[in-house]
Amino acid sequence: MPPSNPRRRLFGFLSFLLLSVSLMGCSKVETVMDAWRPETPYDQYAAALEAAGLAHTALGRTWVEAGRMALEADALITLPFREVGYLDPVGAEAVGYRIDLIRGQRLVAEVHLDGPGSVRVFLDLFEMPDETGRADPRRVASADSTGLLTYRIRRSRTYLLRLQSELLRGGRYALTLRTTASVIFPVTGRNSRAIRSFFGASRDGGRRAHHGVDIFAPRGTPVVSATEGYVTRVRNGGLGGKVVWVRGQTDGAHFYYAHLDSQLVRANTRVHAGDTLGLVGNTGNARTTPPHLHLGIYSNGPLDPFPFVHEPEETPPRLRADTTLLGRWTRIAARQASLLRAPSNDASVQATLPQHTALRILAGSNRWYRARLPDGMLGFIDARFVESLQAPLRLAAVASGRVLQAAPNVAAPSIDSLARGVSVPVLARFESYAQVIAPSGRTGWVILD
Repeated sequence: MPPSNPRRRLFGFLSFLLLSVSLMGCSKVETVMDAWRPETPYDQYAAALEAAGLAHTALGRTWVEAGRMALEADALITLPFREVGYLDPVGAEAVGYRIDLIRGQRLVAEVHLDGPGSVRVFLDLFEMPDETGRADPRRVASADSTGLLTYRIRRSRTYLLRLQSELLRGGRYALTLRTTASVIFPVTGRNSRAIRSFFGASRDGGRRAHHGVDIFAPRGTPVVSATEGYVTRVRNGGLGGKVVWVRGQTDGAHFYYAHLDSQLVRANTRVHAGDTLGLVGNTGNARTTPPHLHLGIYSNGPLDPFPFVHEPEETPPRLRADTTLLGRWTRIAARQASLLRAPSNDASVQATLPQHTALRILAGSNRWYRARLPDGMLGFIDARFVESLQAPLRLAAVASGRVLQAAPNVAAPSIDSLARGVSVPVLARFESYAQVIAPSGRTGWVILD
């Protein structure tokens, strides 16, 4: 239904104000923010709304609340992940994605929003609280102006990525999430496929565990520093034979390179990522095995090096859902369908939806839709069970005078009236309501006798 003229004028006025917020240079907003400059683009924008007097309007509060609610999203997604979705400019929508990540991985998130280049979309990564008493998510990274966010995972736990556009701005977006290695692979010409012995494997008949990974390569293959840092020790002897220790400059972790055929650096020297430390060999207790590098990483104990060096080759699944339905109302085509908590057949069921139930499509990933029911419930549904509203289900006669409502609940505002006996096309249903098209052309909800 097109907005009334007062609403259209309000929308245009607020849009003008928000455009002014986005384009302000040396203005009042900049003056206010000089005293306290927020750290992230999201906070800077929120401060600009405050300075422009918009933060406490109904729309401003809705935008802030949407951002807060996105942090409570509980849908856990697996990587790599790609989603194409729609952010309603009027609805002040925000989306949250939960991801389990492991220390050593690097998360790469990219978002692109269709529309004018001046429209911004905010992408923020939060570390979710554990069971130690901290109650609030902690923001750890934000996307730059190009929509790219990268972050090296420092603690293995659940993270949440929040996506939100500017107030009264939105449109169609494409989001891609993946992980990469956070350090250089330490053996020239090899990758993680050359690892044949993994962290935690049994050693010496179960008397000890393997505190690293073994990367096999021909004798004499260059071993390079995985990270920038300082060579702290160069030694020969013991289980590791010829070894080099490097203290990483970024987070202070200690990298242990063992079984070298020769060492090409000295202690107390600085190295850059990719500098040669030595050559692959089988010294120490590896003299009966083929040449290989034992890589260990230590930080308050041994860490699994695999997430640090593994470069996944998987690509996000091809999008098979119909993206022409993004942002539109649809209905359940099957006899019934399950609304799931996450885009997976193994996810828990939030609701079982009967045929012709109405739902609005927000995004598509692989063969799944992320959708919202008329009562606000969010979930994921198999795209095969959804159809458009292009063809009405039937014509229904209004037996007595009824009002057309904006939503299927008794508190929803009336947007039209239906004369007794008029026939209306029925598009979908939700509980006791039917979604219909009134003779005026407006679409709304009505209880049919």
